[in-house]
Amino acid sequence: MNWTDERVEKLKKLWSEGLSASQIAAQLGGVSRNAVIGKVHRLSLPGRAKAGGTTTAARPKRTTSAPRAPNYAARVATRTVTRTAGATVLKEEVEVDLVADQDIELAPNVVIPMSRRLGLTELTERTCKWPIGDPLKEEFHFCGNDSPESSPYCSYHTRLAYQPSAERRRMR
Repeated sequence: MNWTDERVEKLKKLWSEGLSASQIAAQLGGVSRNAVIGKVHRLSLPGRAKAGGTTTAARPKRTTSAPRAPNYAARVATRTVTRTAGATVLKEEVEVDLVADQDIELAPNVVIPMSRRLGLTELTERTCKWPIGDPLKEEFHFCGNDSPESSPYCSYHTRLAYQPSAERRRMR
C-alpha cells in the first residue's frame, strides 16, 4: 500500500472527524487498522475528536534522556467521583491528596548494627551481604556482620528485606 497525498489528506480529515482507525481503514480500503495507527503517529496528528466534540491533546514525544523526578509540588488534585442519592447518580468534584505525608517512627528497641565494611571478595557464606552506599563510589561496602545459615543478611537487615505484607500495605 502506498500513502499518496490524497490518501494522507483523507486520513487527516477522517481522523479529525473522530473516526476510529478501523473505520478509517475501511473507508480508505487496502490498508489495515494498524497501518492507519502507524501513519497517524508518524504524522504526529493530535488526538481525535471525541463524541462530545472535544479533542484530546496530542501526547508529547518521549525522549530517552533521563527519567523525570516526581513533581511533589502538585500535592492536591481534583477528581470527579460519582455517588448515588436515592435513584439519582450525582457527579461531584473532590480534592484528593496525591502524596500522603507519612510519619515514620522507629521502634525504641531498634539497634542498627555497625557494619564491618567488607568488600565483595571478603564476603563468605556466614556474612551479611547487605549493600551499603553507591556501588560506583569508593566508600561502597557490604554490612559483613554474622548471618544465620538460612539468610544472606544479618538479623537487622533480614527485618528490612523481608517485611510482612500487612506492614507493607500500611506504609503505602
